[in-house]
Amino acid sequence: MLLRGAKVLARVNDAGELVQEGGRVEIRYKPNDGRAYGAAARNLKPAGGAILPDDHCGEAVRPEPKQASGKKAGGRKRGAAKSNGKPPPTEPAEGEALAYADGACSGNPGPAGAGVILIHAEGCLELSEYLGRGTNNIGELVAILRAAEQSLELGLPLSLYTDSSYSIGVLSKGWKAKKNQELVAQTREALAALPGFELHYVKGHAGIPLNERADELAVAAVQQRASSGWVEA
Repeated sequence: MLLRGAKVLARVNDAGELVQEGGRVEIRYKPNDGRAYGAAARNLKPAGGAILPDDHCGEAVRPEPKQASGKKAGGRKRGAAKSNGKPPPTEPAEGEALAYADGACSGNPGPAGAGVILIHAEGCLELSEYLGRGTNNIGELVAILRAAEQSLELGLPLSLYTDSSYSIGVLSKGWKAKKNQELVAQTREALAALPGFELHYVKGHAGIPLNERADELAVAAVQQRASSGWVEA
């Protein structure tokens, strides 16, 4: 299959149909590399070729979930990070992805959407996703979840900026989630599977360009009642 233009091996059944678990498909970048990753089925495109037997690839090894705190190898912190007084970045640090994520809702609850802009060394991606009926907090969490999923596909640490104090609280400060417990757990797991991550608070509607863009993408999903999927910006 093709994943963002790169050839990968993807798990299929005997009919050549993608085998999905929770909307994600097991992929390998090399047959002799036992590391297995999960790619969103919507991002995989046919590339031709034969269906290969399972033993074409080594035994799958997936990253073990980690706690969303402490430090990973190399000293990069995992979890929430405090602002150092500098303006929020517009470019990622070397070897990582930078994302701004936002949610929107009309009515709260009402039509909800999620917006993400994610920048890495190879380019910039945007996501505008309509969620149906929901709340603003659901939109915020889904936006962070999508950023984490995309960073995991890229194999990059993630530095993410959000104006949602709620999301930072339930994801990295130990706040007990009274609602959206399943979504919170799913987002925590996705963040913990990353090579490293930091969540940063950024003030909303304060003229910060990338945060404003994430807001525009979330609002567009609500207004248009439509999703774009990940697109190159």
